[in-house]
Amino acid sequence: MHRYIPNTDADAKAMMDVIGIESMDELFQSIPDHLILKRDLRLNPGMSELEIERKMKELGKKNRTTDDLVCFLGAGAYDHYIPSIIKHLAKRSEFYTAYTPYQPEISQGTLQAIFEYQTMICGLTGMDVSNASLYDGATACAEAAIMAVDSTRRNTILVSETVHPETRQVLKSYMHSRDIKMVEIPMADGVTDPEMLKKLIDADSAAVIVQNPNFFGIVEDFTEIEEITHGNKSLLVSSVDPISLAILKKPAEYGADIAVGDAQVLGNNLNYGGPYIGFMAVTSKLMRRMPGRMVGQSVDVDGRRAFVLTLQAREQHIRRYKATSNICSNQSLNALTAAIYMVTMGKKGLREVALQVAEKAYYAARRITAGGKYKPAFDKPFFREFALIGPKDADLVNKELLKSNILGGYNLNKEYGIENGVLLCVTEKRTKQEIDRLAELMEVI
Repeated sequence: MHRYIPNTDADAKAMMDVIGIESMDELFQSIPDHLILKRDLRLNPGMSELEIERKMKELGKKNRTTDDLVCFLGAGAYDHYIPSIIKHLAKRSEFYTAYTPYQPEISQGTLQAIFEYQTMICGLTGMDVSNASLYDGATACAEAAIMAVDSTRRNTILVSETVHPETRQVLKSYMHSRDIKMVEIPMADGVTDPEMLKKLIDADSAAVIVQNPNFFGIVEDFTEIEEITHGNKSLLVSSVDPISLAILKKPAEYGADIAVGDAQVLGNNLNYGGPYIGFMAVTSKLMRRMPGRMVGQSVDVDGRRAFVLTLQAREQHIRRYKATSNICSNQSLNALTAAIYMVTMGKKGLREVALQVAEKAYYAARRITAGGKYKPAFDKPFFREFALIGPKDADLVNKELLKSNILGGYNLNKEYGIENGVLLCVTEKRTKQEIDRLAELMEVI
């Protein structure tokens, strides 16, 4: 019997009598005999609660986090400073136990938090409308691609090679399941090649997707990309970093139709890779096709400010393939965290973080390349991350850095075939002493 199902032998016998069988084995007669495991599982003996607690602590101590290591690794997940106020507010039980606010009349607090988050995302991106409840930046990008196909009635998506490799993998999975053609735009010197875009774009191109700053941390120039895209009546999707928008052009300013990205950098912990929250903001023309939850502001019968889920019905989530989206899980706790972060930092605070990130990244690049062993992989302006080429494979360098409690960069040979290439990341948390120490160790290695 299953020891964790609280049925006695008598209970089991009574149930078997009702369905007319003599033994539990008769329940599985439809399974071929050669597929049935006829021995006990090779598991350790059961443990007491005290033993389990001790064992789990031992396993937990094997993990080394950014509290233990000096982190220079980015590539999609970033070690930014998180104000202490976030855990005190976001971890209140009324927030972390809340689910999808399907009954808006009794979910005003949750709805207002989402509304404020959406408002601030619109402020950062310059777009007209924002949503909530997208899983992460990669799936937000995929949802944008699907929305572009539905909106334009075209069936091809063009994606820059400088978009995060994992985002492109997610896009391939989503597009494959919907029979949407995906074409990658080759890069030139670390940025999207506009000449290749001109050759690839055609009457069936629904959207062009470009990341800014791109995977290498380089700030893309959208001037020519926007002209080519809109000249073809395709939609321009910009995957953006929200911290960078405090000092860089907003997607709306260079003509993006859809802005997506990951709000992990807005106060959400690294969490060993999740949960994160993807954001999406669009022009007013596209808002009725936007997936996820949208909260609108209205007034009640007494004229008081009130909040509602708008522009979609709950039933759309059960319409399967015909639904605007099948996003049903609620990311509002992560959205709340992002909202608290943005409110706490304010416009000046966000700008200060962005400036520190940019200045420290440039200092690190100059410091590491000063000795001559490392050189920039690309000669382009960058934000937070920069690519270098050195004398040894990045994995070997990272292994040595780890001995000094430093988490090194991303190996660019994995996805881009850049031999001895490494992508390093510098956030506002890194000090001059830590950057100098990194440069000294890399020079010796």
